[in-house]
Amino acid sequence: DIQLLKEQLAEIQKNYQTQIQQLESRIKQLEKLQQQKSPVPPPVQEQTRANAFNPSIALTLNGRYQTFSHDRGDNIPGFSLGAEAGNGSQGFSLGESELNLNSNIDDLLFGNITLAFEDENGDTAVAVEEAWIQTLTLPTDFTLKAGRFFSSIAYMNERHSHTDDFADRPLPYRAMLNGRYLDDGVQLRWLAPTDTFLEMGGELLRGAQYPAGGSSHNGVGSWSVFAHAGGDVGISNSWLAGLSYLSADLNERESGDEDNLDLFSGSSNLIIADLVWTWSPQGNPYRNNAVIQGGIFWRDESGRFAPSGSDWSSYDGSQSGWYAQVAYQFIPNWRFGLRASGLSADDVSAELAGSSLDNQGHDPWEASLMIDWSHSEFSRLRLQYTYDQAQLQSDDRFILQYIVSLGAHGAHQF
Repeated sequence: DIQLLKEQLAEIQKNYQTQIQQLESRIKQLEKLQQQKSPVPPPVQEQTRANAFNPSIALTLNGRYQTFSHDRGDNIPGFSLGAEAGNGSQGFSLGESELNLNSNIDDLLFGNITLAFEDENGDTAVAVEEAWIQTLTLPTDFTLKAGRFFSSIAYMNERHSHTDDFADRPLPYRAMLNGRYLDDGVQLRWLAPTDTFLEMGGELLRGAQYPAGGSSHNGVGSWSVFAHAGGDVGISNSWLAGLSYLSADLNERESGDEDNLDLFSGSSNLIIADLVWTWSPQGNPYRNNAVIQGGIFWRDESGRFAPSGSDWSSYDGSQSGWYAQVAYQFIPNWRFGLRASGLSADDVSAELAGSSLDNQGHDPWEASLMIDWSHSEFSRLRLQYTYDQAQLQSDDRFILQYIVSLGAHGAHQF
């Protein structure tokens, strides 16, 4: 009966209290013995202290098989693209796999490096994707980062691709940020001491990577400012909004491929606004959850543009893009997602007709459907279909992707 259960619970509580008191007594005795010994710690303690800052090592494998009707390469009408904006090659590929090492350097600094293994037309390339240090103890909630890192403009930009809800990124990210913008430089961000999450920051960057180019101004060719705000709505909902501005000076920025190389000198200014909304019933995402996100991009570029094999011509035009997507977990381990994205670019002068900046009267867009299965937080298998209208000719693309993580893998950010 109830009275019997109460008596049993009281007896269990009494036993626990007795055990805790015994443990506390033993700890005090050991502390007294330790104080009586030599102040030099025993070897086992030295070994423990020496291992305290060993780096966490994580390996992410991100392979895929893809097929499509038409190979558009690095070409979207109206846009001069970076080298990573294309669909890649058909068939099996390594995709983009990563090896990451990170650790506290000491009580003041944290360090991180990520090596990326990418498949480039059948050849495997290894690149230093990230390599940065970050402060741990600056006053008044400031954080300083220096090295090579993903810029904090746009929600997806500073996230690794294996954390995305789709096998590729929306059109605006690919057309205006080459998938994501990373560069060498410094970043300062400030976290406001408010109940609502609010952070602001800025970056000074070398300007060597698309959408910048040429490392102008003695190697300080671009800069950005950004602000993020977020919070909870009840128990089941959370949101995060962002507004960013990136300004870059272009000194013969290269785009396209080696056989069809365009050059651009001038300036590029990009504004991005995005919003992410997450839902999980009663704050428990185990059975059901949803992530809804979208963004608007607007860019103005002006200067001199030289299409492959042609003379320089003046250019001043704006481009815009948008995307909206949802990923919904309908039962544990299974999700499906829908995404739509589009682009628009100004008409160009007669001198640039037929170049990559000529939109040919077409507004690119695409729609994607995906379904994925995750056996655990360390493994995921995904199938994605995309109806692609990025070019004048429509295309059907299928991607089968696996993502697995080995080793120490930290939690993903919001």
